[in-house]
Amino acid sequence: MHDVAIIGAGMAGMATAARLQAMGLSTIVFEAHGQAGGCAGFYRRAGFSFDVGATTLVDFESGVVGGEMLERIGMPVIPGEPLPGYMAWLPDRTITLHRDPQKWRKERSRLLGDTPAHRRFWKLLDRLADVFWRASRRGVKLPLRSSADVTQAIRAVGLTNLPAVRYLNWTMGDALHAHRLRGDKALVGLLGMLIEDTVHSTVDEAPLVNAALGITIRGAGLTRATGGMRGFWQAFVKHYGSLGGQLHVGCPVTRVTGRLGEFLVETRRGAFPARQVVSAVPMELTARLAPQVVGERLKPFLRRDAPSRGGAVVVFLGVPEVEVSGQQFTHHQLLHDYATPLGNGNNMFVSVSAAGDTASAPTGFRTVMLSTHCDLKEWRSLSPQEYREQKTRLGQRLIALARRVYPRLGMDAKVFEAGTPRTYERFTHRPEGAVGGVRQTLGNANQNSVPHDIGVPGFRLVGDTTWPGLGTVACVLGSQIVAEGVIQQARRLTRISPRSLDRQVETPDAHAATH
Repeated sequence: MHDVAIIGAGMAGMATAARLQAMGLSTIVFEAHGQAGGCAGFYRRAGFSFDVGATTLVDFESGVVGGEMLERIGMPVIPGEPLPGYMAWLPDRTITLHRDPQKWRKERSRLLGDTPAHRRFWKLLDRLADVFWRASRRGVKLPLRSSADVTQAIRAVGLTNLPAVRYLNWTMGDALHAHRLRGDKALVGLLGMLIEDTVHSTVDEAPLVNAALGITIRGAGLTRATGGMRGFWQAFVKHYGSLGGQLHVGCPVTRVTGRLGEFLVETRRGAFPARQVVSAVPMELTARLAPQVVGERLKPFLRRDAPSRGGAVVVFLGVPEVEVSGQQFTHHQLLHDYATPLGNGNNMFVSVSAAGDTASAPTGFRTVMLSTHCDLKEWRSLSPQEYREQKTRLGQRLIALARRVYPRLGMDAKVFEAGTPRTYERFTHRPEGAVGGVRQTLGNANQNSVPHDIGVPGFRLVGDTTWPGLGTVACVLGSQIVAEGVIQQARRLTRISPRSLDRQVETPDAHAATH
């Protein structure tokens, strides 16, 4: 019998498993797909390695969220290309989104306005980002459900920063209106791009704090691993195995029964007993697989969040290096039209592998990923022919739009493939191919988010449909919170000596104080 069974080998599931394994618990991970990664995974074709979702690791440097996780499990920092920033291509201007805060302040003042209202607006966003990035790194947990949660949140935010908490009830639209900037086309256009890309929401619906974190995410540090996500996962899975963890790929879970101390995880390869279970798949799947009481607890959230799910379309290109030459940055984000709704190419992220990264592409070639958001309903009820035509048409549109950055892109592609919500549904088993968690609003984020512990002893949720939501950094932060809860439950089960666990586990505050 294992101490913990984890369902899903994406970023949240593997980070949770590795933490627990390093802390002395025996873990086993089940993954329906043929390899780890989930929506931060990869696939190979004709000598190229393509990232299927996330293309960068956020906050994975020493002493921060991802770096803290690697330190806890005894794994070196992943080799890669630290991004100094990337380019935002608006319809009427280009803006360099510098990682360096001073360079970014100068750039936004020069290209987005330097009026007193603009300065006050950016001062507010900078302050919120600073306060809540630090709070996230110090282990804040939402929704607050106990006095201990409240105490930890106050410590994480800091007494002097408590006034910033009032902005948890604001949207980005509220902040823009308060500063009389909602009509600033370029500013709103840029914010809309960054918000959709990071919290999958809109300017008028995105919670202000979440949006502030999202639009400053490059300041937390973006890194593209050598070899892309394939390079990351090869190293991570190997390290997890060296800790004694077990990963079963191509092994979908069909049902979970039992209770604390005696769960049974049923798969196509047999049944596996475990004392605790962590589900790192979307809550829709969790509700289908888990004991009935879990499904009942999730029903209100499922009804609430069903309209907030979204999808993505990605074009994968393997091209000669000459097609992506001439640009300082390897990552770009493009907005085609201020007046057109975002998605389907109007707001597209372009990620190119680094020069010399032969783990991503053969010598003389580069990988290119073009990604854009879409509505799931656009891909429902299509005949096979309609589906092929729509996929081809949108794929060609994305390449045409990307030629604003790389005029020769795709002229002599060795690989040209496209992924749609149907692709994600097939390979990641996500219902209808929904990716990245729900579109965040005041009604479903932060204090209204899906909790990791839904009140079923020994059963926890982690991943992008729970707090804090989408992205590699969010999933890693969630893994820290869930691992701590699992350890506390293990102590109560008394199988593991509490004294030995105390030697291995530090509190978030104690760890944060060392950095």
